[in-house]
Amino acid sequence: MDPTQNPNPVYDIVILGASGFTGKYVVREALKFLQTPSSPLKSLALAGRNPTRLTQSLEWASRPNPPPSSVDILTADTSDPDSLRRLCTQTKLILNCVGPFRIHGDPVVAACADSGCDYLDISGEPEFMERMEAKYHERAQETGSLIVSACGFDSIPAELGLLFNSKQWEPPSVPNQIEAYLALESTKKIAGNFGTYESAVLGVANAEKLKELRRSRPRKPRPSIHGPPAKGPTLENQKKIGLWALKLPSADAVVVRRTLTTLTEKPHGLPGLNESPDQIQKREAFWSAIKPAHFGVKITSKSLFGIFRYVTLGVSLGLLSKFSFGRWLLLKFPSVFSLGWFQKKGPSEEEVESATFKMWFIGRGYSEESLVSEGKTKPDMEIITRISGPEIGYITTPIALVQCGLIVLGQRESLVKGGVYTPGVVFGSTDIQQRLEDNGISFEVISKNKIQD
Repeated sequence: MDPTQNPNPVYDIVILGASGFTGKYVVREALKFLQTPSSPLKSLALAGRNPTRLTQSLEWASRPNPPPSSVDILTADTSDPDSLRRLCTQTKLILNCVGPFRIHGDPVVAACADSGCDYLDISGEPEFMERMEAKYHERAQETGSLIVSACGFDSIPAELGLLFNSKQWEPPSVPNQIEAYLALESTKKIAGNFGTYESAVLGVANAEKLKELRRSRPRKPRPSIHGPPAKGPTLENQKKIGLWALKLPSADAVVVRRTLTTLTEKPHGLPGLNESPDQIQKREAFWSAIKPAHFGVKITSKSLFGIFRYVTLGVSLGLLSKFSFGRWLLLKFPSVFSLGWFQKKGPSEEEVESATFKMWFIGRGYSEESLVSEGKTKPDMEIITRISGPEIGYITTPIALVQCGLIVLGQRESLVKGGVYTPGVVFGSTDIQQRLEDNGISFEVISKNKIQD
C-alpha cells in the first residue's frame, strides 16, 4: 500500500455520480448488500457535485423504506482534483458512474492510481480504457490501486460469456471462433440509455485518436488461436437462433481481445496479493481450461426493420460525428437519429422493468486439436451457450458493477496487487459467475454438435 493512502478509510465504497440516471440504480443495487450478514459492504457514501440531488437519489433508491442514516453524502467534482484526492483517502473503493468517461474519467483514475484506492467503472469507451492503461498502469502497480473499467453490461456478459463457452471445449476439442449475438427484448418499447448514446457519438468522433494511441504503444503478443478467422457476412439470417444479425464494431470485442492478450503474457492469470496455495491452484486450473478464440459481436432483431434501425443509427453516427455541428445535431435530437430508440429523458421505470436481454455465444472449432495441424481449417464442431438477464443499462449494469465491487472488498487478498486491467482477467477465476446467477443472470449450454458438411 502507498504511504499516502489512509490505512483506515471511513467507507468501504463510495459511489461517484450517484445522482445520475444510471448512478441511482447502482445505489439501489448497493443498498441490497449494505450491512447484510454475509456482505463485506459495511459502510457506503454517495458522492457528486450536488448534495440535494444525491439526497434525492438516495431517497429514490431506498423506496419503500426511508433512506438509511448510515449512508453519507459527500461533495466531489471531477473538475476538482483536490476533491477527488480527498475522496480517495476516505474509501477503499470508488464505483465511478460519471460518464462520458473520455470527458470526466481521467481525473478520477489519476487520483485513485496516485493514492492506492481501488476503482471500478461502467465505461464502454475503448479509447478511454486503453488510454487509462497507457497512462496509469505502472503507477497503479506501484501504489496497489486496482483499476478496472467495463464492469457493467459493457463488458461483463461478453467477457464471462466467452470464458463460459471456451470452458465447454473439453480436450481434445478446441474453439476457433466464438461470436456473440445480442438480442434486446421488451414487452414495452426498448429504451436506450442517453449516456450510452453520447459515448457512442464521442467514440466515433475520436476513432482516429484511438488509432493514434495504438500506433504509439509497443506491440503485444497475439493470442495463439487454432485456425484462421472465418470471414462472416455483415448481415446474416442466423437460423440457429431465429434472428437477423448485424456485425457491430463493439467495445465488448475490444475488451475481450485485451483480456486474451493479457492471458497470452500470463497464461495462469494474475497472481493475487496474498493467495493461499488452494487459491493459486484454483486460479491456475481455471485459466488452463480457457482456450482463446477469434471473437466478434452482432446485434440481432426478429425483423429486417429492426436491423434497418441499427443501420440508420450507425450511418448517422458515422456521417455526423466527425463534425462539431453534426455532433450537436446528434446530441440535440437523439430520438430522431435513432428512430426513437434513445431519448434524453431516459426510460420510465416501467420500460426498464419490462426489458430483458439474451446473448448467444456460437462457438465453432475442431473436435480434435490435431485437425488444424493436418491442414483442415474448416471447423467440424459447434457449441452454443447463452447468457440471459434483465434490462441491460439500469438493472444488469448495476448488478454486475456491485458484484465486482463486493468481490474487491471481500476477496482483495486473492486479486492482483494493482494495475489497469480488463474485468475478464481480474474476475474470471473468482465466483463472479455464481454471483450473477444468484442475482438473476443465467448461464446455459444450449447445444454441442458436430457440423455436417
